[in-house]
Amino acid sequence: MLNSIEEMRCNAVKIFHKGLQAVEPGSAIKRSCKLEGDNLFIGNRKYNLSAIKNIFVTGAGKATAPMAAAIEDILGENITRGIINVKYGHTASLNRIRLIEAGHPVPDKNGMQGADEILNLAEGAKQDDLVLCLISGGGSALLVLPAEGITLKDKQDTIKILLSCGATIHEINTIRKHISGIKGGRLAKAAYPAGMISLILSDVVGDDLDVIASGPSVPDPSTFEESMKIFKKYKITKNIPKAIVSHIRKGTSGKVHETPKEGDRFFKNTYNLIVAGNMEAINAARHKSKIMGYKTLVLSSMIEGETRDVAKVHTAIAKEILKT
Repeated sequence: MLNSIEEMRCNAVKIFHKGLQAVEPGSAIKRSCKLEGDNLFIGNRKYNLSAIKNIFVTGAGKATAPMAAAIEDILGENITRGIINVKYGHTASLNRIRLIEAGHPVPDKNGMQGADEILNLAEGAKQDDLVLCLISGGGSALLVLPAEGITLKDKQDTIKILLSCGATIHEINTIRKHISGIKGGRLAKAAYPAGMISLILSDVVGDDLDVIASGPSVPDPSTFEESMKIFKKYKITKNIPKAIVSHIRKGTSGKVHETPKEGDRFFKNTYNLIVAGNMEAINAARHKSKIMGYKTLVLSSMIEGETRDVAKVHTAIAKEILKT
């Protein structure tokens, strides 16, 4: 039985790595983007580079460095310049895109500096320019730019409280979008009327575009009212910094503008494409399992929760299967 268990463990590791390979950031970008002469093909779109004056690259996330390296491989000197925020240590060798290392999951000053520069780069884009936005998991913390009247410490303290009270990633990102100057569609608003293409590596169950990195390039369906309800749900309103609560309350009364919504002109020239996500990893792992002779069953692609708790559930299922 020991040899059998060791063999199964070895096979499980192989299956796991096959799933990871399917969502490798650089490969995902290169599957989705092709340059043929002056034509750049991204997803189902074609862009004639001869009609584009400048290409600017922006982005944030733990996997954004290898995504940027792949974009440089594809576009090379066609890139005018770029700025991306990544987690400390999650770097790559880049030539035309500047990389800024910053804090995750709690945002820091480096992240704020980078986000400010990214927003300025987008705001400077003209109608005949193209802004590429490379988004991956962790982008919410790494793309930090507090709204007016809110300090970085206010945001740091708020995120810590939300993480400790058990708020979901959807709830945390709803708050983030409503206390930010760049999230919740505001990056697309800044880039308009330039074209914007967001290439997104999803780590979110269901691939909700407005949730991944708090949706800097997509319309935001959430509201200030929902943000206030989240504070009340977890009974944390008194613990949240006063500037944050005040800002949210001003939003609920219409004294602060809502995030950009579906139908706003700012999204007219924006294209959002998920280059890889959880389902690609699951399907690759399932295919590898079948090749190795296993009968496969995907228990769920919709599991959410604290990693340690979910791991205990998976371990219990594995032990039960082995036992029976």
